[in-house]
Amino acid sequence: MASLNTKGLNFITIMVIIAILALVLRFAFERIIKITVSQNDVNAQATLRLISTALENYAKDNKGVFPDDLSVLIRNNPQYLDKDYIVKSPIRGYDYNCSRLEALGYSCSATPVKCRLTGNTLYTVTTGGLVVSEGCGGKE
Repeated sequence: MASLNTKGLNFITIMVIIAILALVLRFAFERIIKITVSQNDVNAQATLRLISTALENYAKDNKGVFPDDLSVLIRNNPQYLDKDYIVKSPIRGYDYNCSRLEALGYSCSATPVKCRLTGNTLYTVTTGGLVVSEGCGGKE
């Protein structure tokens, strides 16, 4: 009868250890996701600033006229951007889009592919380099 109790205790001990490990792993994964989302947010904002700077520099070099397509910034000599971030989207959990890209100005945005999983913030940059941000608030 004593060996039966020992086997029962060993099983309970193993189950408790598994439960504790599962809990630790859950918190570790949550932390990894939060860090990744935070890094994606920072990268999205920096990428929009990069796009904005390239557009502003192009306009300075072209008598205040902005390009009507980001590909002009890549093909041009000097090259203003290293790649077309809109065509290459999504990048690090964000989709990039320029809803307004015309001779007089621009409006470009970075939107999380999946709110709170790939990013927490919607970013928009407009003519002059003003970046505005708002939480994605569960929108997908």
